[in-house]
Amino acid sequence: QVQLVESGGGLVQSGGSLRLSCEASGSIFSFASMGWYRQAPGKQRDLVARIFRGGGTNYAVSVKGRFTISRDEARKMVYLQLNSLKPEDTAIYYCNGDYWGQTVWGQGTQVTVSS
Repeated sequence: QVQLVESGGGLVQSGGSLRLSCEASGSIFSFASMGWYRQAPGKQRDLVARIFRGGGTNYAVSVKGRFTISRDEARKMVYLQLNSLKPEDTAIYYCNGDYWGQTVWGQGTQVTVSS
């Protein structure tokens, strides 16, 4: 059973930065794509950023230019760099992967941005 474990969340002031990490229990190239989603209280879970096996990426419009997704295959890690954070970025951030047609989720990490 492949697993994803997130870390790196926390409390930060508006304008600050965080780096979220997602560690996979197996090779990240086993995933057709990996991404980060977020869910704020009372809202649906939405895509933030995604990186595909070939290296292509896409981002939600609301984070484009502020957030960057990257990966390190040797460390089996996928990262999300969050810059210029805003209070509206406050949410639980989930790592996600498409593993041979199966969707895998991490347990989530809380990001709170104070104004």
